Amino acid sequence: MKLFKYISSDFKKYKKYGGNFITIVFFTQGFWAILQYRVANEVFKMKIPLIKQILQIGCLFWQKIVEITTGISIPASVQVGHSFYIGHFGGIIMNARTIIGDNCNVSQGVTIGVSGQRNDRGVPVVGNNVYIGANAVLVGNIVVEDNVLIGANSLINKNVSRNAVMLGVPAVAISTNGSEGYI
Repeated sequence: MKLFKYISSDFKKYKKYGGNFITIVFFTQGFWAILQYRVANEVFKMKIPLIKQILQIGCLFWQKIVEITTGISIPASVQVGHSFYIGHFGGIIMNARTIIGDNCNVSQGVTIGVSGQRNDRGVPVVGNNVYIGANAVLVGNIVVEDNVLIGANSLINKNVSRNAVMLGVPAVAISTNGSEGYI
C-alpha cells in the first residue's frame, strides 16, 4: 500500500537528520503532522462514500488536535510527495490545494496560500528537492521548479526557475546553486 511507503520514506528522512524511533514518533511534532496528513489524505482519496465520510470525521478531529498541538495545518486534500520533512515546531499553514513534490523540507512559520485576482488567482505548485526557509511565504498561481532554495523571511509571488536561490521581499534570485546541501 502506498500509504506505508510514504510514511516509511518520511520516517527515513527524519532519521537521516539524527532522530531515532522513540524521539521521532513520540517527540517530533513535524512527524506527527505529516503522519496525520498521510492517513487523512488516504481517507480523502477513498472511493467508498459511506466509509469515507465516517473516517473523514475522525480524521478531522485528529487533524484539529495535531494542529492545536503542533501549530501545523496540512489539510487532507493537499498533495505532498515522498520524503517530506518539517524541520521545526509550528506556524506552518498550507492551502487545501497546495501541491508539493518529492523530498522537500519546510521550516517553521511557512505559509503556502492562495493569492491573486482573476486568472492569476491560485495556489503555488512546489517542485522536487525544494527547501523552504523559516517564515517564508509562497502565494499565488505560481510554479516553484525543482532544486530551489527559498531563504528565510522571503516572499515568493512569481514563478521560480530550477536551481534558484531566492531571497527577499519580494524574493529575487541571488544564485543558481539550488538546494543541494540543504535537503
